[in-house]
Amino acid sequence: MTYLWQEFNIKTFPAETIVFRDGVFMENLSDFQNAEYKSENENIYINIFNKSDLPIHIIYIGELIDEKNINIDISVPNTNVFLTIKTKNNNPAFLNIFIKNTGKNSGFNSKILCQNYSDLKICENAIHLAENTNINISTKIIAHADSFSKVSGIAEISKNCPNCNSDMKFSAMAAKSAKLEFMPAQMISTIPNTAEHSASIYRGSAPQIEYLHEAGLSKSEVEIALREAFINDFD
Repeated sequence: MTYLWQEFNIKTFPAETIVFRDGVFMENLSDFQNAEYKSENENIYINIFNKSDLPIHIIYIGELIDEKNINIDISVPNTNVFLTIKTKNNNPAFLNIFIKNTGKNSGFNSKILCQNYSDLKICENAIHLAENTNINISTKIIAHADSFSKVSGIAEISKNCPNCNSDMKFSAMAAKSAKLEFMPAQMISTIPNTAEHSASIYRGSAPQIEYLHEAGLSKSEVEIALREAFINDFD
């Protein structure tokens, strides 16, 4: 993999891209052909309607302001869709993400990273509507001092949708004065291959911190190193 658009610091790969900066569609950075896109007020709608030889990579970067709703509908089989979100908020913000996978043998994988300096609420809803579909959502929060982060989500495997893989995981690196509320869940109506959900807090271990100090890093440099490790350690 290479790093495309150094300012984004996002690992990329050969794909059809759909790129948003601060909620605005970036036509010059997007080259999608097998998806349909529209934006109405605070709502983004993306419909994957035709099979692509390449994966489809949706990228959303910048500052999150007020409320934003992202709706992704995978309605074609044998397609891989990736979502990368890297955002921050300095004021109260609300992010809703809706995923619907009706494409047999299609997969959806997301990596969501939010830096919260205020109040942030994220709600993620994903539904499997065809057999052998994958939906994996990984959300990381860097919760700065005196912030409040609430992340909730539910992944649903519908009836008559066997052999699905579903995973919803939340994690945070939080300042001592930050408040967190995580609520991941699964609703399963058909026996899946896998269905998992988790929530965790990341803290550097004593041996890690001691090692970094012995390497000559100051306290602030250690904090930066640990934060970078947390940010980059996506499965």
